[in-house]
Amino acid sequence: MESAENAMSSFPKITTFGEIMLRLSPPGQKRFAQASTFDVEYGGGEANVAACLANFGLETSFVSRIPANPIGDAAINALRKYGVQTSSVVRGGDRLGIYFLETGAAQRGSLVVYDRANSAVAEIEPGMVDWDDVFKDGGWFHWTGITPAISEGAAQVTLEAVQAATKNNVTVSCDLNYRAKLWKWGKQPGEVMPALVEHCDVIIGNEEDADKVFGIKASGADVHAGEVEAGPYQQVADQLLEKFSRCKGVAITLRSSLGASHNKWSSVYRTRDAFYQANQYDILPIVDRVGGGDSFASGLIYGLNAYPEDHQKALEFATAASCLKHSIPGDINLVAISEVEKLASGDASGRVAR
Repeated sequence: MESAENAMSSFPKITTFGEIMLRLSPPGQKRFAQASTFDVEYGGGEANVAACLANFGLETSFVSRIPANPIGDAAINALRKYGVQTSSVVRGGDRLGIYFLETGAAQRGSLVVYDRANSAVAEIEPGMVDWDDVFKDGGWFHWTGITPAISEGAAQVTLEAVQAATKNNVTVSCDLNYRAKLWKWGKQPGEVMPALVEHCDVIIGNEEDADKVFGIKASGADVHAGEVEAGPYQQVADQLLEKFSRCKGVAITLRSSLGASHNKWSSVYRTRDAFYQANQYDILPIVDRVGGGDSFASGLIYGLNAYPEDHQKALEFATAASCLKHSIPGDINLVAISEVEKLASGDASGRVAR
């Protein structure tokens, strides 16, 4: 039987739209007040998904607005080195967004400070991207709730994108990705997101996103209890499927946080006729959890295309991919398909490969 890794030609081209940022982190687990240097990475939700999938060998493209200066060049080159196409990036604006990450340990959580006001993509306007040209070859489009939270212009361009994707018969997925620190431009997510999500075939979220974005709560669930049960989230997925008639499947990641360095990790996937639950992983120690949700989203996009008739296998692939991301510094999940498949098949030994 032909393996999924040898069948890349059958995969759609995946396009993502959002903001790539400069990430600055104190070395190790130092606090900001202790830092005399910062480690430099580039990342952002949608850029991470494109890079993760390109690393799997898929054809991917990232759409954004990035300043035409050396920092913008560096951000674009950071994507190109993984094989992400950047020909649809609009060059303009004065600055690249920045985020500062202080990596937590034990019971001290990680901390993110954003410096992305008036970034190039925050000042994007409708008409700057020719979405019909972007989607002329069809494919798959992925966006997240981070982008419409950035600014009114970014929300309007996201709407342009999903409408064009629908018109061009492109499969659309979104990660709800609620970010309280970003929704500052005048509207709340409940006023903006429904018109965007109604174009989605696949919806992804964590245990709190549906509550924060749509007011859909998991009855009886307590995300602070140290153990997140899967059962209540079938109700959440059912309500999302009822609300959005185009949607074919809802994936929800389940993170039980026992400390900044120790999480349990699983997920569920609900289609209109079945409910799937993935294996749970006990992740200790966590090297870097930033990008964990993006690695799940990219793993699910890969899995749904590699195993279209086996949603359980697709979900296991996504969950294993994200588990492995927690062991890798930086935003991007630099793992091989074979490593993910090995873990998804039950080999979690972590033994040296010789």
